[in-house]
Amino acid sequence: MTTVRLPLFPLNSVLFPGLVLPLNVFEERYRAMMRELLKTPEEEPRRFAVVAIRDGHEVAPSAPGLPDQTAVPERGPAAGFGDDPVKAFHAVGCVADAATVRERADGTFEVLATGTTRVRLLSVDASGPYLTAELEELPEEAGEESGPLAEGVLRAFLQYQKRLAGARERTLSSGTDLPDEPSVVSYLVAAAMMLDTPTKQRLLQAPDTASRLRDELKLLRAETAIIRNLPSLPASELTLGPTSLN
Repeated sequence: MTTVRLPLFPLNSVLFPGLVLPLNVFEERYRAMMRELLKTPEEEPRRFAVVAIRDGHEVAPSAPGLPDQTAVPERGPAAGFGDDPVKAFHAVGCVADAATVRERADGTFEVLATGTTRVRLLSVDASGPYLTAELEELPEEAGEESGPLAEGVLRAFLQYQKRLAGARERTLSSGTDLPDEPSVVSYLVAAAMMLDTPTKQRLLQAPDTASRLRDELKLLRAETAIIRNLPSLPASELTLGPTSLN
């Protein structure tokens, strides 16, 4: 078992390998994390782990009215995550490599990172200025029939895109700009579909690529059928996710 200890950045969203993660970092605990990452030489990866929050707050209450009028201010690296932070997070996350860490004049940071490797959360340490975690790296197994499944998922995904965009009369694109490597397809589709966090988390922690693709094929067919029966639907940009408030 290969383990690694990395800074931990909990979010209200799921990061997948290969996907870009923009962050607006303003809380002191995460600013301290970014200051530490900046000490890493530019030629080396500046890595931290992202986990989805199961029970807790992405932004800790810092003052009455922030984020609500009844908020009780909390301090420290585990603020908002209870007495045992590991229970507040989903067990599988993703390592992020911060290609850009830019400090602003006010001490906040603009960060652009990319998901790289899935990891399992083993323990969380809240003794420092920010959370760190011991993590087990998870291999990506192909599973049976991942190639044909990826082709089916891509076809279903293009139909899903077409329905979401309201382009019912247009000819489907050939998909030449989409990847064909099964694991890449599985993560791209998981990130691009309009799904809730628990469903995305289920896709992230699938035991292998084929299992993830099978699940996605069912989801795509079900979602496309629902959209087809809607009277109207506003256009959506599938490839862009929201920037984290943290």
